[in-house]
Amino acid sequence: MEPVYSPVIGAALTLFKSMGWKIHVTGVEHIPMTGPAVVATNHVGYLDFTFVGYGVRKQGRLLRFLAKKEIFDHPVAGPLMRGMKHVPVDRFGRAQDALRDAIDALRRGEMIGMFPEATISRSFVPAAAKSGAARMAMEASAPLIPGAVWGSQRLLTKGRPKNLQRNVAITVDFGPPISYAPDEDPSDVTKRLMTAIEGLVDNAARRYPQQPAGPDDRWWVPAHLGGTAPTVEEADAMAAEERAARRARREREEP
Repeated sequence: MEPVYSPVIGAALTLFKSMGWKIHVTGVEHIPMTGPAVVATNHVGYLDFTFVGYGVRKQGRLLRFLAKKEIFDHPVAGPLMRGMKHVPVDRFGRAQDALRDAIDALRRGEMIGMFPEATISRSFVPAAAKSGAARMAMEASAPLIPGAVWGSQRLLTKGRPKNLQRNVAITVDFGPPISYAPDEDPSDVTKRLMTAIEGLVDNAARRYPQQPAGPDDRWWVPAHLGGTAPTVEEADAMAAEERAARRARREREEP
């Protein structure tokens, strides 16, 4: 029984239909129908978790996402996140706590979804990743499945006004599980994971079925594909500034 997750899914499906969002999913055969798995994808927009979760539903599964603790502290979103059994991550606390909770869920047969980059990439190109996804999968002996979501940056992403326009195409692609040895260095497994994700993202961006409406609408296309999104270097510098600002704000708020 999923007294919170099921109604949320119903509301999301209603939204997708009313907005005419065309969601195309490939590689769903790589999602196990039963048992634990870690699904790790790129991160380009605030609604990514919704579309990735939609993708795995084709196998009758639910994803429990790792999400930043601030969302759980919100008076409306917090109860929903807890009710859907998502896992909070304190970006300035003990990462081991979130990993432990996620591994416990995996051992219960749950599927965990996460974004290894830990933040939205302003360049829309996968950024450097943390090794948490690999560590969780290896600790629980679970499949580590790479994925890519594309098009969601057009709707709601970092540094842009929300643009809930109709008839936007969204693609979700899953790849084969990443192979790993039980005693392998998680950093090496993470490199293979991100190589797979990068390939899926590049393919998704190049075959995306819609084009910008004009020069001013090229902001959601990566710079290396002729768009006006920040370059990887520019996005990295912006992300570093944001991390420093968050840490300083957190330190000011602590007693």
